[in-house]
Amino acid sequence: MLESLNKAAADFSSLVWSSWLIALLFGTHLFLTVRTGFIQKHLVRAIKISFSMEKEGKGDVSQFGSLMTALAATIGTGNIIGVAGAIAVGGPGAVLWMWLTGIFGIATKYSEALLAVKYRIEMPDGSMAGGPMYVLERGLKQKWLGVIFAIFTAFAAFGIGNMTQANSIVGNVQGILTQNHLATGLSHGTVASIIGVIMAALTAAVILGGVKSIARVCSVLVPFMALFYIVGCGVLMLYYGAEVPKAIKLICTSAFCSQAAVGGFAGAAFKQIAQAGIARGLFSNESGLGSAPIIAAAAQTRNPVRQALVSSTGTFWDTVVICMLTGIVLVASGHWNEGLGKAVMTQAAFGDLHTFGPVILTVALLTFVFSTILGWNYYGEKAVEYLIGTRAIKPYRVLWVIAVYAGCVLPNNFVWDLADAMNGLMAIPNLIALIALSGVIAAETKANPAELTGDHRPPPQSGDHEERMERCESLMEPAK
Repeated sequence: MLESLNKAAADFSSLVWSSWLIALLFGTHLFLTVRTGFIQKHLVRAIKISFSMEKEGKGDVSQFGSLMTALAATIGTGNIIGVAGAIAVGGPGAVLWMWLTGIFGIATKYSEALLAVKYRIEMPDGSMAGGPMYVLERGLKQKWLGVIFAIFTAFAAFGIGNMTQANSIVGNVQGILTQNHLATGLSHGTVASIIGVIMAALTAAVILGGVKSIARVCSVLVPFMALFYIVGCGVLMLYYGAEVPKAIKLICTSAFCSQAAVGGFAGAAFKQIAQAGIARGLFSNESGLGSAPIIAAAAQTRNPVRQALVSSTGTFWDTVVICMLTGIVLVASGHWNEGLGKAVMTQAAFGDLHTFGPVILTVALLTFVFSTILGWNYYGEKAVEYLIGTRAIKPYRVLWVIAVYAGCVLPNNFVWDLADAMNGLMAIPNLIALIALSGVIAAETKANPAELTGDHRPPPQSGDHEERMERCESLMEPAK
């Protein structure tokens, strides 16, 4: 019975994440890139704003705190293991396609956040609530779609953002203990239970304090884990030396043509290369899935465009930077052509640099996964709040902590596949709103040019200009 359920869930997930959804998501990225006037050209300005701690306007957390919470949920095992999975299927060329989803996905992440802030509401307790469910209800006047989105989000949160993340921590820690003979005499179940109690306690300590507590922790944890991983990848690239330029060249040249079989790599057709890279890129940065705008709506910001710029940088850091660095390291290592699975390929590449490499991988996975549990708690919480009301928040947080422990001690292939499918289905109502309200996105962007350029000086008034000209003319007249 359990085996049949696992197979049904796996088949359902494969159906949802097939070519039609990938084409719809990537097509929306391209459409919104054009509709926003190629908003990516303002990336430097957006990054500068994102590091500002200013608190202007209503909201629960700073713009920086909002971005860090979104990145906490976005940066996860997909940035490491997911990249290896793309290479295992599509070869080195898949890395470039992942990178392209990040470049064009910036426009979609910008658009999602803009609408989330524009259509957010203030709750009776003074907190802000927003996201695709409110955009669908208030902007598109289709509450039933908002309800569907919230249901998908609630299911996806418990799976992708909770139980499967906790389970991956257990697998990683147990692997380390086994390799170093540190768990002698302890059964698999005992180790899992110990990790489960620790993880549940740490999660409870953060999430029971609400969004402000989550944002405060993420504001410290996310910059540390991202910087640590980026520096670690830099050290690995120095270790691989001359192989790095060769890897970059191979990534670029093999992205647009079929990849021949090499070593243990079975080879891949162009369609397979592009699909593998785009699919994993979309899954990693979540642009278009509708998760990140939920926290964007809680930001203290003076207008939707400003917060949209901040949110758009999340896709840049997640895919354009972190996924690309992972891809270069994996290809430069040469292990991609040995026919290894994604987890083994990653361990082999980082293991080449003895001691230091495994430490980078371990710390990255532990922090990436824990931060994802924190970020997705807020997404699921706001979805349940939309469906039931604020009375559901405290019970939901308690269930979330219990689920973290359950994820550590129970097998959850079924949960993973079902949650994976729900995550993909979240995109459908969200993309409907983005495309239907693209005119609103374009109008808001044009109405706030100062946020894009940084020039907040008021334009000169015609009367002031004439008065200045008269004064200049009087000064130029010869003295009598």
